[in-house]
Amino acid sequence: MAKLFRAAIMGPPGSGKGTISKRIAQSFGLQYLSSGHYLRESIAANTEAGALVRTYVERSMLVPDHVMTRLMLPRLEQLMDQSWLLDGFPRTLSQANAMNNLCQLDIVISLNIPFETLKERLSARWIHQASGRVYNMGFNPPRVQGKDDVTGEPLIQHDDDKPEALMARLRHYKDVAKPVMDLYKSQGILHSFSGTDTDRIWPYINSLLSTKMHTQPSDYVQTQST
Repeated sequence: MAKLFRAAIMGPPGSGKGTISKRIAQSFGLQYLSSGHYLRESIAANTEAGALVRTYVERSMLVPDHVMTRLMLPRLEQLMDQSWLLDGFPRTLSQANAMNNLCQLDIVISLNIPFETLKERLSARWIHQASGRVYNMGFNPPRVQGKDDVTGEPLIQHDDDKPEALMARLRHYKDVAKPVMDLYKSQGILHSFSGTDTDRIWPYINSLLSTKMHTQPSDYVQTQST
């Protein structure tokens, strides 16, 4: 039986998490689990959790821990027999501790991108609100300016992607993420990657995962049995 592998990716807004996550999922056959996707799905389905999520999203507020864990943990329980990559969860120490009670991660990837690079990326970032599809006018523009490639609907730029809001947003990310990263560092599973170019960071992540997933199977069996 193939060894299950559970990974998470962390990084501030604009760090390239979505791009790298898709490469990991395609290269290593991991199911890509985006918390943003589940949030949008729960709102669209108008579930009880979705109604709670909507009250925060409509006010541009972060969804609190108890709502996120209520949304995400049942999803992860349904996927206990699969290998996956988590993006956007756990975001806080409370969420990480709640997830640890359900399952253990094998590896956590942290992206460290300079502020100037993030500012440049986010100022050029436009989003299709309904699907969460992200475009960058510099390196991933839509086929028709201002329109989503799939639906043709208009793209928007979030107020918190604008430079004046970005500093506070990044400061908040660092404050919240540091205890999570400290936890995973203490468990020996945190791996950090720094740089300004996703294509240059990717080979190092690819090499790490190739090593972890294919040359140390005995370590993983032991991890999963604890």
